[in-house]
Amino acid sequence: MSGSDRQPVLSLRGVSKNFGAVSALTDVDLDVHAGEVVALVGDNGAGKSTLVKVLAGVHQPSSGTITFGGKEVALSDPSAALGLGIATVFQDLALCENLDVVANIFLGRELNPPRLDEVSMEIRAWTLLNELSARIPSVREPVASLSGGQRQTVAIARSLLTEPKLILLDEPTAALGVAQTAEVLDLIERVRARGLGVIMVSHNMEDVRAVADRIVVLRLGRNNGEFGPDASNQELVTAITGADENSVSRRASRRRAQQAPEARQ
Repeated sequence: MSGSDRQPVLSLRGVSKNFGAVSALTDVDLDVHAGEVVALVGDNGAGKSTLVKVLAGVHQPSSGTITFGGKEVALSDPSAALGLGIATVFQDLALCENLDVVANIFLGRELNPPRLDEVSMEIRAWTLLNELSARIPSVREPVASLSGGQRQTVAIARSLLTEPKLILLDEPTAALGVAQTAEVLDLIERVRARGLGVIMVSHNMEDVRAVADRIVVLRLGRNNGEFGPDASNQELVTAITGADENSVSRRASRRRAQQAPEARQ
């Protein structure tokens, strides 16, 4: 069954977000299906971060509708988004370096408070990490000693603790080396294989092509194209930058149009 024949796990229609007189998002539409990675790309100021924060419940949309699991929802705050099944891994990861892997995965969600069930938490942490084929030597390893890729793995494992249906990943491979990036991209594929919908915000087109099923472009807060992973660099750059709208490209088009009759003579 194709993606178009299935009901999206997430659907946005006409979502706008204004900050005073500034329009950060204008009439944005977006669908994400279960078991699908949708890359959200665009230049700085395109509205990607604002859209992620709307979906995470940090900002409330000024207008438009958000449907999740077939029902219209109001993402009034981060806990409401998390309760529905939308987990977010922000770029800063929000990990505590002085704590170990287990403590970071369960931070704020400790079992049986005020008494912590350390054994249950350790077993659950290992189970999650094993399901993700994580390359982490020990769940008692302090986060400060982990690589960038391993830290991203811990943050994603933490997001899976609540068994979400959709995960938002904000620049998951930013500032990572080649090997660590490959590790995180493999991790994203394993998350998709679990049947989750994934929205991945990224500036790296190679990473996007490696894992995305669809590429959605935002420009100046609006939808500006949807592409498959086989789209050409020229198509993507044009959609991201609006290159076909600038004076240089318009002059080049006029020159080509003028030269075409001459070439036929």
